[in-house]
Parts: sequence; structure tokens; C-alpha cells
Amino acid sequence: MRNVQNFNADWRFIPEKVAIDAPEEIFESITLPHTNKLFPRHSVDNHDYQFIATYRKRFTLSDQIAAKRLFIDFDGVMLASFVYLNGQLLGNHKGGYTPFSFEITDYAVVGENVLTVYVDATENPEIPPFGGKVDYLAFGGIYRDVFLRVVEPCHVVNVFARPINVLTAPALECDVQIAELASGLVLDTVLQDSQGHVLARTRQDVHAESLTAALSDLPPVELWTLENPALYVVSIRLYINDNLVDEVSTRVGFRAAEFSTDGSFYLNGQPLKLFGLNRHQTYPYIGAAAPARLQQLDAEILKYELGCNIVRTSHYAQSPHFINRCDEIGLLVLEEIAGWQHIGDAAWQALVLQDLEAMIKRDRNHPSIILWGVRVNESPDDDALYLCTNQIAHELDSTRQTGGIRNFIYSHFLEDVFTLNDFSEDIQTPLVRPHLITEFGGHMFPTKTWDNEERRLEHAFKHVHKHNLQMGHPDVAGAIGWCAFDYHTHQDFGSGDRICYHGVMDMDRLPKLAAYFYRSQKSPKDEVVLNAATSWTMGDRSGGGNNPLTIFSNCDEVEIVIGDHSYARIKPDTDQFPHLPHPPFIIGWSDSYNPWGTGLDDLTVRGFINGEMVAEQKIAADHVPHTLRLKASSATLYADGADMARVTVQIVDKYGNVLPYQARIARFEVAGPAELIGENPLVLMGGQGAVYLKSRHTTGDVTLRAVVDDLPSAE
Repeated sequence: MRNVQNFNADWRFIPEKVAIDAPEEIFESITLPHTNKLFPRHSVDNHDYQFIATYRKRFTLSDQIAAKRLFIDFDGVMLASFVYLNGQLLGNHKGGYTPFSFEITDYAVVGENVLTVYVDATENPEIPPFGGKVDYLAFGGIYRDVFLRVVEPCHVVNVFARPINVLTAPALECDVQIAELASGLVLDTVLQDSQGHVLARTRQDVHAESLTAALSDLPPVELWTLENPALYVVSIRLYINDNLVDEVSTRVGFRAAEFSTDGSFYLNGQPLKLFGLNRHQTYPYIGAAAPARLQQLDAEILKYELGCNIVRTSHYAQSPHFINRCDEIGLLVLEEIAGWQHIGDAAWQALVLQDLEAMIKRDRNHPSIILWGVRVNESPDDDALYLCTNQIAHELDSTRQTGGIRNFIYSHFLEDVFTLNDFSEDIQTPLVRPHLITEFGGHMFPTKTWDNEERRLEHAFKHVHKHNLQMGHPDVAGAIGWCAFDYHTHQDFGSGDRICYHGVMDMDRLPKLAAYFYRSQKSPKDEVVLNAATSWTMGDRSGGGNNPLTIFSNCDEVEIVIGDHSYARIKPDTDQFPHLPHPPFIIGWSDSYNPWGTGLDDLTVRGFINGEMVAEQKIAADHVPHTLRLKASSATLYADGADMARVTVQIVDKYGNVLPYQARIARFEVAGPAELIGENPLVLMGGQGAVYLKSRHTTGDVTLRAVVDDLPSAE
């Protein structure tokens, strides 16, 4: 029977290339995922991680698996890998974003085995995404999971589960690949719901290495929707003379997704305007080596905190943990191949095709994925290459359409969906349909959490304006803004600290004003949102004052109260923004309220739905730091040596609002079995920041204490 073991624990690491038989004492003990170097928050030099490192793992095999086949599976290693077992080269792999495997059957021994991986994180121009200038950092290391897979000689190699006729007569077809056929071989295919109830089953004799199992006449199934992302489990079982020899299970969702030539995107036959953001997978300090729960947290932030219904995995295949969470919570995904503007030679292009195949085979069972990105982001037209990528995508997955992200509209249209990075102030008129905007904003208006209020507000309105236009454009299926989170980059891009401040959130996933706009587009049935887009100061804007005042909310009506005086009740600005589900509320002050030099009172905004007050926000006029607030992304850590929790640190006023001009120093103390990842002390730029707690391999209570001068400490 199949046995898949997580192989993340008990590795050794040294940041240089050493001999396979180098003494153990020169290595440090680590747990995967692992970055080859921890980094400061600001001014990361990409040359600092471009070296060859050595990873080693010792493991023991029993004689019970002597007749089995054994594989080492890597989810992601950056960038080039050379893998040895017991001194024998298993092979090498070029590319950091897709999985790869090596069979170790012929080299493994009963007893102790030594796995050695040389990881070259050099930005090799022969390997995508490199070769030209790249506006992001790849970092280095074995930064995703590793597994030991033990199977029988006859086993399942791959399963593609394809729901069909979803809106009429739902059925499921499973394309199965099998290794080493045997006599008396039977394939058993079982479909179960989330409670384990069997909905359908079929058995068939196996006479070929590739076959299709069909499950029809299904009982009523729940569709996978954004509101109710129903998931089912299909299990593929192999029997030889009634003895179970292998079982593989995968989740599936019954949904129909189509970009139509009428200009709209349809999910389960219903039109849906796509509203989303791009995501880079990197974090402060750890680069790309975020463990499962940080990956899952990003999906949750995009869905629940930002109100997105789609994310683009810019510009590469991302963690299985992230994609799995998108399946679970109902967040659509555009997943694309690695690269940025550059196309290399024939060998480089062959790696692009290899990455494309690996990405699709890994992820084609995910209902959240609705579009394959089969073009190197913003690269020039190359018909020979992109005819090939489209052909491969359609051969591997006939159920999904393709897109090719470019930043020029007069481009050869070889895909199913014209996907355009549109950095115009308005919207470039689509030349073909379907048409999807895959980037806007970003480098056109970089913004920090501690910028002046005018800039932060203008940044927000760049997103407001574009989404209002796309929502009202019948020939545009949707728009995906650039981008969700700030990110590290090369010296050719970004600000003076080598950070691209393009996100609606910062690198720690803390909000800028633009994030409140995205959140306000949620249905009030999911969450009532009310955020005044101001720090409520008199001297932060040109000319002084707060004219106009903007509130991002999904309420029907907002009341403005200053001190004890109710100044106005206003409706959303449907005149300027008629196409948004929830336009912002905007009020211009008249001469009747001018507190310049006479004293500014506290601001209160109240949100109403159907005449009932459902939300209230107060902002202090004195801007005096009142409290140091800590909040952890999780109350628990798994004692696996890899799990991490984000702990946000914010200086807030007496009502709990972040004070964006409080650049104070926080110091931290950790008690218990956890490691602090981050800067200590930490400068709280924009009145906020974050550190991370990483588990160890022991259990116990963990306490983080933060201290900022002149404020009560927080735990």
C-alpha cells in the first residue's frame, strides 16, 4: 500500500557547498520549509542569497519496504537542485516553482540512508524566470515541503478528475495513469461527499496504463460556488486479485467556469464580475519559505479581509497549501507560468514547457483554478512558443481556458482569453472578447503606510476608479489589481530600500487605505464594513483640513458626527461611481465647519442599513498613543518546528485606530518553545509592524511580550 511520509523534519544545512561525507558537526539543524538566509525587512540585496548550499537528511528504511518503489518528492526548491542518495546522483532539476521527484529504489538500502541536496540559488539566466530584469526576488532554499513516497510496483501515477455536464446531468470522468500493469488488476473508483457518504462507485478491469473511469447517474450534487465551495473526494483504488495495492484520493468541485465571447465571465451559468488582486508569495525575513498556515492565511486575507473573488498567482505556480485553501473558501485563481518580460533560448523555452506541464498536472483537479496563464508575463509576441504552450495546456486540460498576460493591446491573440495589464488611467478599449484586466495601478503610484494622507487616499481612489470603470464595461470580464502585498525586488525596481510599495497592504499584510475600499465591496450579509479614510488631522493635507472626507462602507447611509454634533447623513456617491456595488461616501466640508486653530473634536461615523445603525467608528482628534496592540494570526502553533504565526504590533489611539505617524521602537521577549522571526527591536513604521513566532519541536505555552517606551507593555 501507498505510504507518503512528510520529510520536513531533521534536516541539516550549511550555506556552502561541502563534500557529501562532510562531518555532521559543521551543519546546523533545520526544519523545512527553509530559506537559505534570513533577511532584514528593508534593503535586501539579492546577491546575499545567491550561493550554493548543502542540505542533508539521514533516514532509516526497514526491510519491509525492500520490494517497494520509493520516491523523493519535492514541492519546490529554489532554483537549481542536485540530489544524491548515499553518494549516488539521482538527478538535477532546474526551476524553483514546480514540483519534481526522483526515484530512489535502486539506491536505497535497509538501514541508514543519506540524502544530500545541493541547492544553487544563483539567478541563472538559463532558468526561468531569469535571463532579463525581474521585478521580484526568488530567494533560495528548499522552501516548500518534501515527502518520501512508498508505493507498490503497480501503482497510480496520476489522476485527472473531470466533472462534466455540471449544469445539466453532472458526471465525473477520471483519467488514470498506472505504472507496471499486473494480471488480475481492477480499478475501483469511489466518489464521496465531505461527510464520507458514498455517492457513486464503479469497478473495471485494467488492461492499459492509461484509462478513464466514468461515474454517471450521480445523485444531486452541490455546486462549488464562492458562497458554498462544496468539495467532494474521489478515491482511486487498485486491486490485484482482490488485494488492495494502492489508493489515491483527490478533492473535486462541481462547477462550470467560462469566459464568454459576449464579454462576461460565468460561474455556474451566472455572470460574475471578477474583482481581485495579484499575489506574490514572499514574506519579510523568510523570503518565500512560508509554511502551510501562512500560505492559508494569505488566501483568507484575500477572500475575507479584501473581499476578492479572484487572485492571480503572479508570476509563477504557488504553494499547494495556498491553492488548497482557495478551493476550501471559494476564491478563484488564475495560475501562470514563471517569468517576467524575458524569453530565452531554446533550452530556456524547454524549461518553460516543462514548468507548464508540471503546473497543470499538479493543479488541474482544483475547482478554484479557472484560467491557465500560458505566456511569460509581459513578454513580446512569440507565436512559435505560445502556440506550443496553448496546445500543451489544452491537451493536458480540456476543461479550462487559457490566457496570456501582456502589457500591450496590439498583440497576437493565441489564447482563449485576452489578458491585459492595463496601466492606463481609464480602460483600453478591448479589441477582442473575452477580455480580462490582469494588472493595473502598482508601479504607477507606489504608496507606503506612512505616506501623507493625500497620497494614501489618492492611491485608494486609483483602485476605486478602475474597478468602477471595469464593473460598468460590458466587454471586460473583470480586473485584478496590482497588487495585494508589498514585496522585495531588485535594485532596478522599487523604492530606495528595494521594496515595491505597490500593494493595498504592506509586506506583513497590514492594510493601507486602499485595502478598506476592497473590503467595502463585500456584501453586508458577510460583513458590515465602515472605515473612514482619514487620520482626522488638520495639517496633513495641502491647505489643511479634511476636505473632502471619504468613508469606505457597504452601508446604505452614513452619519458624520463631530464631537457631540451630528453634522450630516450622506448616501454613497453613485454619481461618480455608479457601477460599484458599494460606492464610497464622500462629503465636502462647508464654511460652517472650520476648526482651524479653534480645536478639533473627535470624529464619529455611523453606518446604517435600512434605517438601522449597524456600525460605528470613532477617531480621536488628539492623536495621542494610547495602547500597544498585539494580535496573533493563530492562538496555537503546531510543534513541528516549522509552523509560524504572524503577530501584528500596532500603536493605536483611545478608540483603537492605528496612528500612522508613530514610528516608534518595539522590543520583544519570548517565553516558551518558540523562536522569534523578525527584527528585535523593530521600528513600527506607519504605527504598525509584525514579527513571527516559529514553533519548535516541543509543546508548551508561548508568550510574546512587546514593549514600547511610554506605553503599557502588551502580551
